[in-house]
Amino acid sequence: MKISNTPNNSSTITGFILLGFSCPKEGQILLFVLFSGVYLLTLMGNGSIICAVHWDQRLHTPMYILLANFSFLEIWYVTSTVPNMLANFLSDNKVISFSWCFLQFYFFFSLGSTECLFLGIMAFDRYLAICQPLHYPTLMTGRLCTNLVISCWVLGFLWFLIPIIITSQMSFCGSRIIDHFLCDPGPLLVLTCQKAPVMELVFSTLSPLPLIITFLFIMGSYALVLRAVLKVPSAAGQRKAFSTCGSHLAVVSLFCGSVLVMYGSPTSEHEAGMQKIVTLFYSVVTPLLNPVIYSLRNKDMKKALKKFLRL
Repeated sequence: MKISNTPNNSSTITGFILLGFSCPKEGQILLFVLFSGVYLLTLMGNGSIICAVHWDQRLHTPMYILLANFSFLEIWYVTSTVPNMLANFLSDNKVISFSWCFLQFYFFFSLGSTECLFLGIMAFDRYLAICQPLHYPTLMTGRLCTNLVISCWVLGFLWFLIPIIITSQMSFCGSRIIDHFLCDPGPLLVLTCQKAPVMELVFSTLSPLPLIITFLFIMGSYALVLRAVLKVPSAAGQRKAFSTCGSHLAVVSLFCGSVLVMYGSPTSEHEAGMQKIVTLFYSVVTPLLNPVIYSLRNKDMKKALKKFLRL
């Protein structure tokens, strides 16, 4: 990576400057306390689901194994941004090193892509359970479940690998100020010494593509689920089927909805504040809410969590 300084830049700066949330020092401390609490609650909530699935034999089924892996993913997803954001709240210079910036960039988008894929295979699992109930045990085997989980992690982390390597080799000029709380491709490409329309096109295409493909797959799966549920003669059976899918649909709506707002609508330089809020919602708030959504709407999970908390 090549760095070019302008007369207005200090040669002692060794990375990018993440502006984060602009407010007085007292406000920064208040945000530090707030997000520290959110981070700890997220770790505890998702960690509790992982432990409950691990220790309760009744939950050793594909649906809950996928949920445990999803909770594990959420822990790392929020960890890719919040610790550095907390450090920035207490920092005066708010500098992030070049290597850590691109590392955060890679992990944040790779984990986000992996989350999209996980939401897709969780919808596929619900489709098989409701539309193919008699064949479900033979179709969704432990081996298939393991292969799907591994595929999500591998594909998610390969998706942005080459574009990020290419971006990290570019030359950067100017103030090196990123008006965000994380290293985002939009502000980074603006700071390159030479405009890179090809890379901008690559990122604008690659960023929403996993989400769009997964979202269409999920909607298709649930369209088939809805058709199957409406054929169930009893109202109790319909409620049970909808309850099984309700938690997953709520999580899909929160995550996909906010990401589509972020990457599916045109942006401008005057929308930096809104971009921060939307990114904050799907990267920090959603991982916090997911354990609550899954535990409140699932009797087996509530029983397992109560059993785990009594230990």
